[in-house]
Amino acid sequence: MKRTLTLLICLISFNVFAQKNIFNVQESDNNNLFEYAKYVNVGKTNYNIKAILNNNTLQYKQLESANHSVGFTSDNYWVNFKLKNNKNQPKTFYLETARPITDVVNLYKINENNIELFKNGDNVPFSQKHVKHHATVFKLILPPNKIQNIYIHLKSDGETINLPLNLYSETEFLLANYKQQLFFGLFYGVLFLAGIIYLFFYTSLKEKSFLYYGIYVFSIGLMQAALDGFIHEYILINGGYINNRTVLITALSSNLFLLKYCEHFLNVNTKLKAFKKAFNIIYGIIAFSFLMLFINAETLKIAYPLSNINGLISLLLILATIITMQFKRIKIDAFFSIGILFLVIGLLGFVMNNLSLLPNNFITLNSAKFGSGFEVIFLSLSMTNLIKKLRLEKEKSQEEALKKSEEISQLKTYFMSNMSHELRTPINAIMGIAESELETQQDNNNRKPFEIIKNASLSLLSNVNDIIDFEKIETNKLQLNSASFNPTIKLNQISNNWKTEAIKKGLNYTFEMDSEIPSSVYADADRFIQIINNVLSNAVKFTNKGAIYFKVKCLKQPNDMCRFSFQITDTGIGIDPSEKDRVFDSFNQMKLNHKRAFGGIGLGLTIAKHIIELFEGSLKIDSIPNKGTSVFIDLNLKSFHQIETPTANNVSENNPVHILVVEDNKMNQMVMRKILNGFPNTSFAIVNNGQEALDALKQNVYDLVLMDLQMPIMDGYEATEIIRNGVNGIKNNIPIIAVTADAMQETKTKVLNLGMNDYLTKPVNKALLLEKINQHKHINSETDNNDPDLKIA
Repeated sequence: MKRTLTLLICLISFNVFAQKNIFNVQESDNNNLFEYAKYVNVGKTNYNIKAILNNNTLQYKQLESANHSVGFTSDNYWVNFKLKNNKNQPKTFYLETARPITDVVNLYKINENNIELFKNGDNVPFSQKHVKHHATVFKLILPPNKIQNIYIHLKSDGETINLPLNLYSETEFLLANYKQQLFFGLFYGVLFLAGIIYLFFYTSLKEKSFLYYGIYVFSIGLMQAALDGFIHEYILINGGYINNRTVLITALSSNLFLLKYCEHFLNVNTKLKAFKKAFNIIYGIIAFSFLMLFINAETLKIAYPLSNINGLISLLLILATIITMQFKRIKIDAFFSIGILFLVIGLLGFVMNNLSLLPNNFITLNSAKFGSGFEVIFLSLSMTNLIKKLRLEKEKSQEEALKKSEEISQLKTYFMSNMSHELRTPINAIMGIAESELETQQDNNNRKPFEIIKNASLSLLSNVNDIIDFEKIETNKLQLNSASFNPTIKLNQISNNWKTEAIKKGLNYTFEMDSEIPSSVYADADRFIQIINNVLSNAVKFTNKGAIYFKVKCLKQPNDMCRFSFQITDTGIGIDPSEKDRVFDSFNQMKLNHKRAFGGIGLGLTIAKHIIELFEGSLKIDSIPNKGTSVFIDLNLKSFHQIETPTANNVSENNPVHILVVEDNKMNQMVMRKILNGFPNTSFAIVNNGQEALDALKQNVYDLVLMDLQMPIMDGYEATEIIRNGVNGIKNNIPIIAVTADAMQETKTKVLNLGMNDYLTKPVNKALLLEKINQHKHINSETDNNDPDLKIA
């Protein structure tokens, strides 16, 4: 009787236990399915389902929570539970289990006569997954009034394995997916926009904090997308080698760029140099962890916990940096600190969950998303403050740069002015002596050395002028000064000069000029000649044998305009097609391969092209390497009808002129003596500075002053200002002509505004000086007579 009773109690107990381990899908809360499930760790042994069913020695354990975690592992795990459908019709449910990144998740449904296998997991091609979903989902169709025995096999390469068992009806599954997609859309949308915006800011501001932060945000997004299964679903759909390592690659990347961002944003290199070593150590561990991903399966297994621990240490290092800076009263943006705090809390929860130090629940499983989301919001606010700071710093630097630029511009102008003066002054003396000797020497052998000196001086003067003109071009200050001149005379002069040089090199030289060229045009004669001079100079310079051909044609246009067409052709070295577009670059000759064999500073064509543009003309170059070059220039100039004027103002015996020369340089004084001694009925006195000039004007009457500008004691500017103010009986209307080695446009403008009547540059051109004297002498006496018809401006 007792045995029967004991057996009955055992049967009843077994039946109750058996019923308790069967999950009734109609009556129970689906979230409590884990209470009816058990699991077993079979280690490295790869059992098949039949071996599992027939093995009675396996020690199964009860799942402890709805998202039970077994930690980092590469072991094989099996989960078993039973589902019962009490209804008279089949029911469909969706079972979500394991993390999306678990390599193998195979579900076996045990029927009476067969075993059904449903594949899933990160190693399975996405097209072969039982349910085409980013998560690990199985569709279970339960037959009516049946108990379904379910086994799930899970395997990973060292990543954490979670054992959730979430069972949904079809409606519940659709609703859960809808909510999840909203959450994912918001989360990934914020990350994507933040990453794009800050990379855009980097391209504009070149601040590395924006670059590192942008890459960090994208890395976080990719890591979460890998954890959520989206990388496998949309990118690495076939699984495989890279897909297995995507989480670690993106995690290490986000760890690296978070540290780099914090290091630059907090300016650790400058403010906390001691912490820089700690940052470098972490960088080294990240690099080592990255290498471990690709050595073998064992190092990959170790890399999972190592990367998580390293991430935890990185967060602690960032916190320690912030706390230390606050302790040292180093200002930190408040939004940055709050953002980092959220990130630390979120990632700390994520890492500790991976290390099985925190229980599995919705908060801990998604703590990284929550932390990253809030962190992006607050760090974006921090970045806004950084942008404001950079804008203010940029405005300040722009103000300082503008001020510095103005100072440099003034210094540059002063330097160019001073250089012009210092170079032209000795050139003036050298050329003056050479020209004087050429006028007196009749023997060709005696003249030859002075011709060499003169030509060398002209070459040096041309280079000085080119440099000054180039500076004017750079500052957009090169201007045309138009007046009437005879183009035929000018063209013949420049052609004869280069004909002589061409013949010296053994070249044939041909010059053809149209007979229709007008006798007078209104333009800038100096710049007109400079264009032709620079092009002819190149033609002769770059031609060692053969010929130079110079042709000028003129075609009359409406409204008294004439189109001058120039052709200058040589048989020189030519221009390589690859270099043709660069011939107008400044100092281009120094960049070419002929190794400066032809001399010059490479500004000729640059300046010529710019002057042609000022004339609103055109320039074209045709060239064949080793065959020669043809340059075609078109200029539209206005024909000028000269009015005959009386010559009564010319220096003559009946109209003497008394000149005061103000010049401090002894050699230039000698040059002026030689020039003025050659003028008929001209007398002059020479003084050394502006103060002596004022004294001389008080004691004697002069018809005109030739005034140097840069002198000791009193310069020409100050002396002119005093003269024009009429101090101590000095006539304030005496004509003053600046004679200076300073060829800057600013200087010319300054002296004319100061009240000087004209402006000449050294070396002094004898004919031009005579013209200027004739133009301006006796203006003071004519003004005294108040006869406006006699004034010559």
